[in-house]
Amino acid sequence: MTRRKLIAGNWKMNGLKEDGLRLAREVAHRAVAASRAAGAGLHCDVLVCPPATLLFPLAEELTGSPVLLGAQDCHAKPKGAHTGDISALMLRDAGCRFVIVGHSERRADHGETDAMVRAKAEAARAAGLVPIICVGETEAERDAGKTLEVVGRQIAGSVPDGLAPESLVIAYEPVWAIGTGRTPTPDDVADVHAYIRKRLAERVAAAEGVRILYGGSMKPGNAKELLAVENVDGGLIGGASLVATDFWAIVEAAQ
Repeated sequence: MTRRKLIAGNWKMNGLKEDGLRLAREVAHRAVAASRAAGAGLHCDVLVCPPATLLFPLAEELTGSPVLLGAQDCHAKPKGAHTGDISALMLRDAGCRFVIVGHSERRADHGETDAMVRAKAEAARAAGLVPIICVGETEAERDAGKTLEVVGRQIAGSVPDGLAPESLVIAYEPVWAIGTGRTPTPDDVADVHAYIRKRLAERVAAAEGVRILYGGSMKPGNAKELLAVENVDGGLIGGASLVATDFWAIVEAAQ
């Protein structure tokens, strides 16, 4: 099955209004130019996930371009007494199409469990958003030979039942590779992504249609090799998404 690649930029806690708008404007300009040059639109989906403070201005800035807008997290409830949180419905209202849930930094910094991630993914779907559910092992778990065990447990606990393949994206992010410049070998990535596909088949009908992204120090220098690995359907890009030329080089590598 042919799956359209998705290159998603996770800006994390970076970007004031002026800088964020400038970055979004440059990415949108490149996307429009590439789409016109191709004559049939972009060859892959391009997504940016800025901090919540930038969602409304970026939604306006990206209007008319092929670049999609996403958020970095959502609450499991649609509304209520949850000071400081943002619901999936609010994200949809801000112009989002996707939302990242279960990122390793949320799991580590905020103690998010698989059950919490699953509840957020369910809330995202109820609001009409596509959840990008993150899974991945720590360095200690990798060294102990528990990569597949950990990833399998996270898939089982974090992915809601009954989702259609187009309603779900999985991102494999080896925690030890995020922001370190280290990456698994292509063979290692292939093994984990194949295992994720196998486990998804237990939870999702037509699991072959689910996109599985690789996240963990993907950059222009290694993007082409990683994106050519079987079952790698795109990338969840951190640091490289903050530099328009680097991010777009990864988009261009997603052939």
